[in-house]
Amino acid sequence: MLIVPRSRLTDPDREVRVEAVRALITLVGYGDDEAREMLREMVTHYRDFDAEILGWAVTCVGEFGDEELSGPLLAALTDRDHGSEYWAAVACGRLGIRAAEPLLIPLLDHPLGWLRGDVCRALGEIGATTAVHTLVACLDDPEEYVRQTAAEALTELRTAEAVEGLFSALHARRHRRLHYLAEALARCGPDTHDRLLDATACEDPEIRFWAARALGQARALGTIEDARVEQVLTLLTDDHATTPTGAKVSTAARRALKPPRRRREDSHVPDLS
Repeated sequence: MLIVPRSRLTDPDREVRVEAVRALITLVGYGDDEAREMLREMVTHYRDFDAEILGWAVTCVGEFGDEELSGPLLAALTDRDHGSEYWAAVACGRLGIRAAEPLLIPLLDHPLGWLRGDVCRALGEIGATTAVHTLVACLDDPEEYVRQTAAEALTELRTAEAVEGLFSALHARRHRRLHYLAEALARCGPDTHDRLLDATACEDPEIRFWAARALGQARALGTIEDARVEQVLTLLTDDHATTPTGAKVSTAARRALKPPRRRREDSHVPDLS
């Protein structure tokens, strides 16, 4: 039996509303069909509810949502008066609603950085290949969160233009912390490995540092098994050049070598049983 009255979701007291939607989320996690239907009703009739609790509701949209909700979600994406862009973008991304693509792209100009970041992630989740050029531009967003989610989205899309955009941002070095680019390139697959190896020979120590980080992450993910990588990283352990932030190339190389070596050593522990 559903234990969350609908009236609590529209109660004047914010704490009551939040408690009610959180209870529904918990019930959905236990497979409660009535709670699932109530969350679907919230999305369908989103204007009856405030944007904050709708934002809570879509944290589990994958458990109650489907393509049938695309109509209200697409309407909510452009409903500026209700302030629905955020939660609708998240829901469209998690449900893979491709029709949201042309509505999401204009939101990358939104003044709120966290919203721009979530829109980047949604574009990656729905496979919005026409948004690659715009996502590449987001790698220069003033907010690191936006740059990071744009890199993640480009990794999901993984077109030639997306990969080129990631490498261009790496070599441009327009921002101090480029960890998100290293991780993105590590996840782009074998096609990026030769270019990362080439980057370890770059004159700029910062490029060498992040290339080593990316190769190490690729090794940890198990996406790279090229013998040249270990050889190059081993050589870089003697590269004591520093980046503008004081990080040493040699440190990145040593860390990059650790995960595979640890797994290999564990695999050779003798069986004493």
